[in-house]
Amino acid sequence: MILVRHISFLRAVLWHSITAFGGPQGHLGMMMKTFVQQRRDITAEELMEYNGFCQLLPGASSTQTLTLIGYKRGGIPLAILTLMIWILPACTIMSGLSFLLEYFSMEHTRKDIFQFIQPMAIGFIAYSTFRIFGIAIHNTITRVIMVVATVATFVGFKTPWIFPALIIAAGIATNFSDKRIPQKGIPPKKVNWGNLLIFFAIFGIAGYFSETAATQNWKTRKEFNLFENSFRTGSFVFGGGDVLMTYMYEQYVTRPTTRHIREKRPDVLKMTKEEFLTGSGMVRAIPGPVFSINAYTGGMLLRGKGPGFQLLGCFIGTIAIFLPSILLVLFFFPVWHNLKRYAVIFRSLEGINASVVGIMAGATCYLMKDTFLTQLWQGQAIAIWDIGIIAVTFFILSRNRIPAPYIVMGCLLLGVLA
Repeated sequence: MILVRHISFLRAVLWHSITAFGGPQGHLGMMMKTFVQQRRDITAEELMEYNGFCQLLPGASSTQTLTLIGYKRGGIPLAILTLMIWILPACTIMSGLSFLLEYFSMEHTRKDIFQFIQPMAIGFIAYSTFRIFGIAIHNTITRVIMVVATVATFVGFKTPWIFPALIIAAGIATNFSDKRIPQKGIPPKKVNWGNLLIFFAIFGIAGYFSETAATQNWKTRKEFNLFENSFRTGSFVFGGGDVLMTYMYEQYVTRPTTRHIREKRPDVLKMTKEEFLTGSGMVRAIPGPVFSINAYTGGMLLRGKGPGFQLLGCFIGTIAIFLPSILLVLFFFPVWHNLKRYAVIFRSLEGINASVVGIMAGATCYLMKDTFLTQLWQGQAIAIWDIGIIAVTFFILSRNRIPAPYIVMGCLLLGVLA
């Protein structure tokens, strides 16, 4: 009965989940309109504070911001229900796409329809890199971090630890000086970190079972591996969906092709480049969180075990990718007013954001090389089309006049006509 008085709020969340296009930036604008101006659930100042706080955490920032609105209204139960309603439509659509692509594959038509979605997805990542550059790169140390991260990402893209290593190193590097962001006031001497035990417990248990399942060749090893990979990725991703897709491309497309993995673990979770880039492009055409791509990825990774396991993969992918976001935001927010008095937090964020720009820039270069530059070198005409699609996508996004779903539909139509 307690939740009855929140029905109108949950109805607004459902409407938001099926109309919120445009990624985190578009989501924030719609939250301002719906939950601040129309419903007055929170003030504009509170919304911006929530959004700023969520930028400090890994995970899906727009999802975390909306979850905090539910948390303010009705505590943890309403926050969890808000999260479920928000992610359900997008994850359902992306789960269905994993089955739909299987149908197209059998009909031998998928390649033609989705052939221009892949370079379009690279165009989106390139534009996001350009946009974040103007926000995060503003002094010498951030420029150095960006350049180092770009080169390291491009060279070491097949190395699984390169991304977390760059993020951690960047967070440390910007704390060597306190002149840019000095400590203001006396920070609290004690912060209760006990709430993080659940998060670290899940992280450790998932890693243990994933490794054990792989080494002992359990029949359910892929399910355990999928949960651990998704939970770990959701725990390390700073910068939103585009960075998430960079992580996932390395994990499921590039890493399985390395000699060490092919020799030691040939049955590792993997996807083809075309399958992954098709999903990363199509997620732009639907409302809701970009992190919903992991529902599609989970289904594609387990599709070889049959429809039942493919559906289970969609479910595991959905739960595991969003679980770190909800745990971190609900555990850290009660101590946020203490944490934001630590200058070290903001100094670390400065370096982390700069490394994210470098990671995305390096990944864009690698994806371009991996996707069509080889074809261009071989004289294949399709590579010219791919370059054109990337350039046009970047230009349209920079003009900010055509919504992202229309770009996706245009590329699908071009694929049909080509």
